[in-house]
Amino acid sequence: QGEFLVEISGTTVTITCPFEDGDIRWDVFGRREDTKERKFIITDHDSTPANLSCSLGAKKRQLYLNARVCANCEELDALAVAGIIAADLLVTLGVLILVYYFSKGRRGRASAAGDSRPRGQKTQRPPPVPNPDYEPIRKGQRELYAGLQPRGI
Repeated sequence: QGEFLVEISGTTVTITCPFEDGDIRWDVFGRREDTKERKFIITDHDSTPANLSCSLGAKKRQLYLNARVCANCEELDALAVAGIIAADLLVTLGVLILVYYFSKGRRGRASAAGDSRPRGQKTQRPPPVPNPDYEPIRKGQRELYAGLQPRGI
């Protein structure tokens, strides 16, 4: 025949039996219910697994229901998700463009704050002060460094 059709909306679960309309009997949670309808509705389902079956005469179909439900969930179709992602990318791209154009104009300007030197010709900086730990050996001071010779083993 067919398969069960399960629809979930909030905490309501609707199960459609694969048999055609007739004297359908539902066996839910160990109790037998004579609804005579193809659809069986479980309101306020608490996400616990359940064994269900529907039978029409001698024919019987079983279903193991393990459906997660939540009261405050909203369903989103693929088009809505794609729209949200596209809008997020456009906003991000717009922010990048704004930052680029605002920072582009400031690149050539010199900052006025904290700089008290006159703006004349560029003068060369003096060489850095040498570190006394790495001074070159001068003549007459060789005995100071005499103990640093490699030793034989």
